[in-house]
Amino acid sequence: DVKLVESGGGLVQSGGSLRLSCVVSGLLFGNTWAYWVRQAPGMALEMVSSISPRGDVQFHADSVKGRFTASRDNSNSAHFLQLNSLKSEDTAMYYCALDRAGVVKGQGTKVTVSS
Repeated sequence: DVKLVESGGGLVQSGGSLRLSCVVSGLLFGNTWAYWVRQAPGMALEMVSSISPRGDVQFHADSVKGRFTASRDNSNSAHFLQLNSLKSEDTAMYYCALDRAGVVKGQGTKVTVSS
């Protein structure tokens, strides 16, 4: 079975940074795009970031461009999201996913940004 496990969330002050990690098992991770999606309370799921199988192409939502960076380590079936210059509106549950809609995703890690 495919399994995704996130970690690294927490409480941080506005302007601070966090690094989220995701370990994927049950598939050839190096052959697939990887995604980060998030869901704020009362809001729809939003794709935040995507990274190509080799890590050479990334896309980011306009709301996080210039602040968030994705990376991956295919040898360890892991991918990461560096969150810098955090804002209160970044408060959400963050999920790593295998599709942009977040149909296949982990259990999530909570990011709370205090103003």
